[in-house]
Amino acid sequence: MELSGTDLTYGLLGLGALGAAMLPTLLRRWAVSLPMVFLALGFVVFLLPLDPLPTLDPVASGPVIEHFTEVCVLVALMGAGLAINRPFGRRTWASTWRLLGVAMPVTVLAATVAGWGLLGWAPAVALLLAGVLAPTDPVLAGEVRVGEPTDAEFDEDETRFALTSEAGLNDGLAFPFVMAALALSAASATGWSGAWTGHWLGYDVLLRITVGVLAGTGIGALLGRLVFRARPASLRVSERSEGFVALAVAFVSYGLTEVLHGYGFLAVFATALSLRAAERTHGYHRVMHSFMDQIERLLTALVLFLVGGFLAQGGLAALTWRGAVFGLLLLLVIRPVTGYLSLRSTAATRRERAVTAFFGIRGIGSFFYLSYALGHAHVAAPAAQLWATVTFTVVVSVLLHGALATPVVRYLDRRDTRTSQGTTQDATEPPGQHLASQEQRR
Repeated sequence: MELSGTDLTYGLLGLGALGAAMLPTLLRRWAVSLPMVFLALGFVVFLLPLDPLPTLDPVASGPVIEHFTEVCVLVALMGAGLAINRPFGRRTWASTWRLLGVAMPVTVLAATVAGWGLLGWAPAVALLLAGVLAPTDPVLAGEVRVGEPTDAEFDEDETRFALTSEAGLNDGLAFPFVMAALALSAASATGWSGAWTGHWLGYDVLLRITVGVLAGTGIGALLGRLVFRARPASLRVSERSEGFVALAVAFVSYGLTEVLHGYGFLAVFATALSLRAAERTHGYHRVMHSFMDQIERLLTALVLFLVGGFLAQGGLAALTWRGAVFGLLLLLVIRPVTGYLSLRSTAATRRERAVTAFFGIRGIGSFFYLSYALGHAHVAAPAAQLWATVTFTVVVSVLLHGALATPVVRYLDRRDTRTSQGTTQDATEPPGQHLASQEQRR
């Protein structure tokens, strides 16, 4: 009997869904993450002599990859925003602002210089590579992100909170860097000119960021009133266990904001935060977060399975040793140094700063930005080499951070437990006093 490609696909999808449900609990005691398992599984399956398996070519399948990874990022952002318990604020989110305002642009600048000098690419291409790899992605190492929504506003440790909130915002804030690279590339093709900088600052930076934040916050507040306090009561979906509403909210926020020329990724995260703030302690947030978490695990498993298949089919054949060094330099030197220095004078302890800086995980967002850039402009560099460099960086991040997340976070948790036994912290203590006490302990 001839093996049907459709039947094989159904079987693999079913096994993948079961694995996404069962493996997180089974792997909890081991230094192995779910993305690592599906990456390895995809690699092994695509090495088997099975004729129906497709050829994976990200260059030829750019539009498909762009939209699929776009959905993955939307789901992850909505889930992250719903999970954060800490109220939005200047002081309470101090670590986040440092990572976004200092670590991110300095990382992009350093990575651009490294790409220009090490890879020998044009400045525009080096900036594009740096912008593509700018977003962080705690989804690929679940141990270092916040858990499900709880009633306590300040029960998250600084490391998990900083990494989750950073990833929620920098997935959208990477867009200006990518757009700058595309504008610079277009300008250099017709002769060097700085005329593009005014439009970029005014439109791609100021306008689109502002629209994204305001639209997302407004949509979240409006939908929050509808979900929790609508009249008639039959419209209050919070009184029913329908978690798919979170997915609908994410799509509404993203679509409307993009129509208004704002950054949809920023809007989705802002919408989730605003929706959470509407009734912070309501149990319906757990229902929505649980649904998004399930969808997120399924999509992540599929993406990493296909990445493993891409590796098995020689996806890194275009990778040069310089590209590999660039990826390692970004993960092991540039991000850890810039992240650690940016968090100085915050409430985080030295160990928390070191862990937060090190776990600058690169992931699905990078695949989206690269496919987007290659599909919307001509880039003066081999697309296959760009894909190989980005894929190598993401794979190393998945393996390195996935293996270290469990033992490192357990070490931090043990230290926090010992510290809490010696210091009594009132759960209702104002955040300013709590941050001050952390600073004293440091």
